[in-house]
Amino acid sequence: MSTIPLYLNPSREVYSPLLMRSLSDDSDVEKSVDDILYNVKMHGDEALREYERRFGGNDLDELFVSEEEFENAEKSVSEDVKRAIEVAYKNITAFHSAQLREGERVTTMEGVDCWRKVVPIQRVGLYIPGGTAPLFSTVLMLAIPAKVAGCPSITLATPAKGGTVNPVVLYAARRCNVDRVLKVGGAQAIAALAYGTESVERVDKIFGPGNRFVAFAKTRVSSFCAIDMVAGPSEVMVIADEKADPLFVATDLLSQAEHGKDSQVVLLIRAKDEDSAKKIFERIDTELVAELDKLDRKEYMLPSLSHSVAIAVYDDDKLMRVANEYAPEHLIINTENYMELSNKVVSAGSVFLGPYSPESAGDYASGTNHTLPTSGHARASSGVSVDSYIKKITFQHLSKKGIDSLAPTVITMALSEDLSAHAEAARVRMK
Repeated sequence: MSTIPLYLNPSREVYSPLLMRSLSDDSDVEKSVDDILYNVKMHGDEALREYERRFGGNDLDELFVSEEEFENAEKSVSEDVKRAIEVAYKNITAFHSAQLREGERVTTMEGVDCWRKVVPIQRVGLYIPGGTAPLFSTVLMLAIPAKVAGCPSITLATPAKGGTVNPVVLYAARRCNVDRVLKVGGAQAIAALAYGTESVERVDKIFGPGNRFVAFAKTRVSSFCAIDMVAGPSEVMVIADEKADPLFVATDLLSQAEHGKDSQVVLLIRAKDEDSAKKIFERIDTELVAELDKLDRKEYMLPSLSHSVAIAVYDDDKLMRVANEYAPEHLIINTENYMELSNKVVSAGSVFLGPYSPESAGDYASGTNHTLPTSGHARASSGVSVDSYIKKITFQHLSKKGIDSLAPTVITMALSEDLSAHAEAARVRMK
């Protein structure tokens, strides 16, 4: 029995609905989040402590991680994990350091100089989920570009189970020189970062993924505080042909499916015809079934696979139309002509090329960022980068000769828009 349904060379009318992400009814979430945001905004630290008691069973004397807790965390993390974090830290730092740019400077006409100044966002908040798995890799992905960009104040918020933050999360935070770690999770943490409390400094932009409550809280506060993006359920599209190792393809699909029960995987098969498509799918499906039985997070994968799909097409143009329409968070191209196909990618969060580029490499340590647009937002948005942590402020300086040359143009345009004060500000400088 197949783990996911296969559709053979469907028309756009058929495959477009197949690529729709599942929607959930968030009416209950919205009411709860609105109440939390209001209470934290009005009652500050008191509200944070109350929500931690109610949701996490934590009676927090201190809202922030102490120096002693950092030291204890470092002692409890194995040397193997520390070495792995160090490799990832260096690769992520190298990739993001290459993104730094100086502002441009242009003389648009004689006496008129324009330039941009690159300025780091002054106060940023990083949210690290604490659900079914401790995502310490997300600490690296969010904190490293913030440091590379030069953000002077970094607050990290993460749930504390039993009042204690996961030690590997703390070790990663200290390695990345995060300024402080708030032991609060959920929508209440987003509220604290957005509005500030007696103890928590208000930030200018919030980064990081989370559950439905966190995602909706970020949406709600976005009119008051900037956010990186609203991250939906994680997703991957794997493109495979007859040359692809079916075990590689199966493990790539399952590694994404284990993120959560609402994650989605899409297998896109490039085949010569219907017979070859079925053979490719059967080989991959056999490996999927075998691998599922080996893994300890099977309970997350089965629901994910239940709303996943396999699509077979018979030419490269249609193949890439399907891929770009889906605009996956992660796109793996495991075909013989992967470099050729890569040139046709216009909508994806992050792309993995060839048989030896698993999505997990980018999730952890190759150097690229794993905080990526989901739900089709890759059609218009990018993942987190150094650019996410900087502002570019424009400057201009006009000499007397510059304003004399430019003023007639400014006056004509201003008067044409019936903005006479604008025109006068230029005219008086011509005297």
